[in-house]
Amino acid sequence: MAEKKRDNFVSKWGFIIACIGSAVGMGNIWLFPRRVAEFGAPFLVAYLICVLVIGFSGVVGEMTLGRHTGQGPLGAFEIATERLNGKKAIGGGLSLIPVLGSFALAIGYSVVVGWIIKYMVGSFNGSILSLEGGDAFGAYFGTMATGHAVVGWHIVALVITFAIVVFGIAGGIEKVNKVVMPLFFLLFLGVAIYVGNQTGAAEGYRYMFTSSDWGVLKDMGMWKYALGQAFFSLSLAGSGTVVYGSYLKKDADITYCAANVALFDTLAAFIAALAIIPAMYTVGIGAVDIASMSGPGLLFISLPMVFQSMPGGSIVMIIFFVAVFFAGISSLINLFEAPIEAVQSKLNLKRGPAVLAVGVVGTAIAVLIEGIVSGWMDICSIYVCPIGALLAAIMTFWVLKKEDVIKEINLGTARHLGEKIYPIGRYVFCGLVIVVLIVGSLTQGGIG
Repeated sequence: MAEKKRDNFVSKWGFIIACIGSAVGMGNIWLFPRRVAEFGAPFLVAYLICVLVIGFSGVVGEMTLGRHTGQGPLGAFEIATERLNGKKAIGGGLSLIPVLGSFALAIGYSVVVGWIIKYMVGSFNGSILSLEGGDAFGAYFGTMATGHAVVGWHIVALVITFAIVVFGIAGGIEKVNKVVMPLFFLLFLGVAIYVGNQTGAAEGYRYMFTSSDWGVLKDMGMWKYALGQAFFSLSLAGSGTVVYGSYLKKDADITYCAANVALFDTLAAFIAALAIIPAMYTVGIGAVDIASMSGPGLLFISLPMVFQSMPGGSIVMIIFFVAVFFAGISSLINLFEAPIEAVQSKLNLKRGPAVLAVGVVGTAIAVLIEGIVSGWMDICSIYVCPIGALLAAIMTFWVLKKEDVIKEINLGTARHLGEKIYPIGRYVFCGLVIVVLIVGSLTQGGIG
C-alpha cells in the first residue's frame, strides 16, 4: 500500500506567514506594551537582543526538527530517540508533554478568543461604547472572566478554528493566514497612525523614546522579562513550530524563514506599543498606570474606555478588535494543529475525523475550564511550554546527529549558517530555557 502523501505549505512565504500568525498573539498585544511602559526604550533594546540570541536559534531548531523528521512533535521525538538507542517509545512518551501542552494551551486560549469575538461584535453594534464609567466597563468584562457567561462566543471561536484546520495545511491554514496576517498589520498600523494624531499622544512617544533611564539595563529583572517576552512571543514550546516545520518543503531556507518570523513578530509587538501606549496618554493614563494593569484589563477595560473618548472612537474600536481577532485566531489554529497532527498520524486517521476527535474533546474541556482560565494558562505558560521547548531543543541539538542537523539547516541556502547556529542552539538556547523554567517556577508568575 502506497504511503499517503503528507500535506505541505505551497510556498515559502505561505509557511512564513503561517508561522508569523502562530507567533503574533496576546503576548504582543497586551504584554509587550506593558513592559515597554514599565521600562521604556531599554526594554526594546533588551528584547531585541534576546530575540537575536535565543529566538532565532530556537525557531531554527524547532523548524529543523520538524522538517528533518517530516513529523510533528510525537513522530519527531520517536524518530530522534529511535536513532539514538533504538527505543522510539521513549521519545513518544516525552513528546506527550509538548503535544498535550499545546492542546491545553489551545483550550485556554480559545476562551480568550471567545472574549475577543464578543468585544468585536460589541464594537460593531455599539454595545461596548454605550457603557458609562470605569465601573461599568470593569463589570462588563468581569461577567466574562468568571463563570460561563460567554459559552456561546467561546463555541464560535472553536467552530471557526476547526472549520479552518479541517481544510488542511495548504487549503486551510496557509490560505487563511495569507489573508488575516497582512490585514492584521495594516489594521493595527492604521490604529497606530490615527492614535498618533490625537492630542496627548506625543507624550506617550516621548516617554517611549526619550524619557528612559538607561541604567535599567543593569537590572536583571528587566532582562528576565525581556527573555520571557522573546521566548513566549515566538511560540517556542516544542509543538506548533515543529509541526509547521514538518510541512515545509526541502528547498526552503530555514534560516531565512526563521529570521522573517522573528522580524515580523517583533514588528507586531512594536506596532502594538506604538498604538496602545500613546492612546492611553491621550486620556492622561501614564506609563506607571499602564505597567500596573493586567493584560486582560488593559485590552478589555482600559482601551475601550480610551476609544470611547476619541473622536471616531467607534470606528477605531472596530478596527482594533478585528485586528486582535485575526491575531488570536491565527495563534489558535497553530495551537490545535499539533494535537490534530498527532492524532492523525498515530491513529492513521484522515484529517476530518482527527479534527472532529480533537474538536469534541477540546470543546468539552474548554467549556468546563472557563471559570479558571487564568490559572490554567499560568500552568501551561510557566511549566508545560518551557519544558516542551527544552525537550525539542534536546532532540534537535543533542539527540539527532550533529551533521544531520547542520545539513538540514543548510538546505535551500547558500549562506550555510548551520555550523554557527548549532552551538548556539545546543548550549545558549538550552541553557536559557532552563533559566526560564527556574525563574518562572520561583516567581510563580512566569518569566514574561
